[in-house]
Amino acid sequence: MFTFIANTLIPVLILLLMGWALYRYKMLNDGFVEAGSKLVFNLALPALLFLSISQSDFHHAANLPLILTGAIATATFFALLMLFCHGIVKPANARGVVIQGGFRANMGIIGLAYCANTYGTEGIAVASVYLGCITILFNILSVFVLNFYLDGQRSLLQSIKGMLTNPLIIAIVLALPFSYLQVQLPQWMLKTGHYFAQLTLPLALICTGASLQFRSFSADWLNIGIATVCKCLLYPGVMVAAAYLMGFSGMALGIVLLLSIAPTAAASYVMVRNLGGDHRLAASIIAVTTLISLPVTAAAFGTLRYLQLI
Repeated sequence: MFTFIANTLIPVLILLLMGWALYRYKMLNDGFVEAGSKLVFNLALPALLFLSISQSDFHHAANLPLILTGAIATATFFALLMLFCHGIVKPANARGVVIQGGFRANMGIIGLAYCANTYGTEGIAVASVYLGCITILFNILSVFVLNFYLDGQRSLLQSIKGMLTNPLIIAIVLALPFSYLQVQLPQWMLKTGHYFAQLTLPLALICTGASLQFRSFSADWLNIGIATVCKCLLYPGVMVAAAYLMGFSGMALGIVLLLSIAPTAAASYVMVRNLGGDHRLAASIIAVTTLISLPVTAAAFGTLRYLQLI
C-alpha cells in the first residue's frame, strides 16, 4: 500500500498542487491553462493512447467482457442515482449537476495517470480502450440528464457529432486495427511517441490543478456531499463489485477501480456552463471530489491488495 501511495498517488497529488499553486501565484495564467489543455486533449493524449494501444496485444487491450461489464454497471448506477436525486436534491435544476458529478469520472487524465503509474505501458493500453468506450457512455448519459433537468438543450445530433470528432475516441479507433494486425510502427514514430508520453500526463495534471476552483464553493453542502459520496465511494464500489462478480481480478480489476475512483471530470463543468446550469456547484463538486478521492483511492487499493484481488 505504501508503495502504491508513493509511486502512484503522491506524484499525481504533487502535480495537481503544483498547477494550483503556480496559477494562484500568477506564474500560470488562463491563457496557458487553456492552451495547455487544448494541446493535451487534441494532440498529446490522443498520441499517447494511439501508440499505447497500437503496440499492444489486441486481445489483451480490447477486453470486451470488461468493457461490457463497465457499461452495464455504469448505466445501472446512473439510473439508481437519478431516481434517488429526483426526490432528494433541491432545487430541481441542481439535480442534473449532482447526478453528473456523482458518476462522471476523470478517467482520461487522473484515472489514466493512476493506471500508468501502477501498471505501466500495459496498463495504459487496457485502460485506454476501456475508458474510450465508457467515455462515450458518460457523454450520452450526461447530455440526457442535463437536458432533462435544465432549460438549455443540446440536440442528439450535436452530441453524436461531438463524440465522433472527439480526438481521444478517434485515436483509440484508429489504433485498434494496428493492434489487431500487429503492425510495427517506425522507430522514429515510437521515439516521438515516447516524448509525448513524457509530456502528456504531467502537463494534463498541472492544467487540471490550475483549473481547480476552491473559492467557488456554493453554500449547498448537501448537494456537494451527495455527489462526493456517490463519486468517491458508491460508484467505484459498484464498478468493482460488478467486475469481481463477473470473475475479473488482478490488473483488470485494479484498472476498473483506478478509473472509476478518479474524481469528477473537469468536462462536467464545461457542459453544465454551456447548458446554463449551476456551474459554481459543478466546480465545487470537482474540487471536493479531487481532494477526497486521493485518500479514498489509497484505502480502496490497499484493501483490494490486502484481499489479494489485485
